[in-house]
Amino acid sequence: MIDSRVSFTVEVASRALTLACQQVGINSSGAELIRLGSNGVFRIGDDGIARVSPPTARSSTRSAIVENAKKQIAVSRWLMSVGYSVTRAMDVAQPVEAEDCAVTFWESVGPETLFAPIEQVAALIRRLHDLDWPPATVDLPELLPFGGTGQPVPDFDGLATSDAVFMRERYLWAREQFGRLEYPLGRGPIHGDANVGNVLVDSHGEAVLIDLDSFSIGPREWDLIQTALFADRLGWHTAEEYRIFVEVYGYDITQWEGYATLADMREIAMTAWLSNQARTSPSAAAEAAKRIEAIRSGGSRRDWGAY
Repeated sequence: MIDSRVSFTVEVASRALTLACQQVGINSSGAELIRLGSNGVFRIGDDGIARVSPPTARSSTRSAIVENAKKQIAVSRWLMSVGYSVTRAMDVAQPVEAEDCAVTFWESVGPETLFAPIEQVAALIRRLHDLDWPPATVDLPELLPFGGTGQPVPDFDGLATSDAVFMRERYLWAREQFGRLEYPLGRGPIHGDANVGNVLVDSHGEAVLIDLDSFSIGPREWDLIQTALFADRLGWHTAEEYRIFVEVYGYDITQWEGYATLADMREIAMTAWLSNQARTSPSAAAEAAKRIEAIRSGGSRRDWGAY
């Protein structure tokens, strides 16, 4: 839902944060930027986190971003109500709209960012997949990682022309194939971006699921594919780490006949997101070009950088 016509910079995110904090009575002085990616994430005060969406000039896109922020708040409160370990939304009126961005406020998991070990990641995903479907008051969208039939395809205008054409073709291929695969684990509530980077450890050593942007109803395999891909193709997990993940979760997606196709799709999704940053980020443009060449040629992914 990033509007490529509007630059998302630290200055834009910081200004939106300041205005949003003023609306809900939170002190934004000393706010510390943690990262600027699909969202701007700031530490505020001793125990607060603010997430700022990219701005958009399109009213329809802005409405969708606000609805997504509302969904995140509802999902957090639902998961808390069933005893699931999840990031906690602050008790303020939110989301807040400021500078064409949607801003949400969360309780910090801990004073520093500590990523959970792989066994805790697997256990948390397993527990999520075992939950009953949420009540009707939690309106979860259908997972459509490449959009639905007839929806616009990103123009990838920050890429070289040949790379942009290739990415549009692969994006449409992934859109078609995603709906054709038969998923043995079935459909249900999924995180949508489940990987070690979205599971933190709190001060008590408990794993906590964060980043609820992509939470949806979809095939459970989508929550497993990144961990498998990180180990199998990218080398970001060791073979032993993946063995532990499989043992704890109870299923090895790499043994499924649809694994290679879904892994190809996930690479396209990862590269599409990065390509959308290419117009304003030289480093993202260089990384996207490297990834596209590897996908096009069937080359190694072992030199892909983490974003």
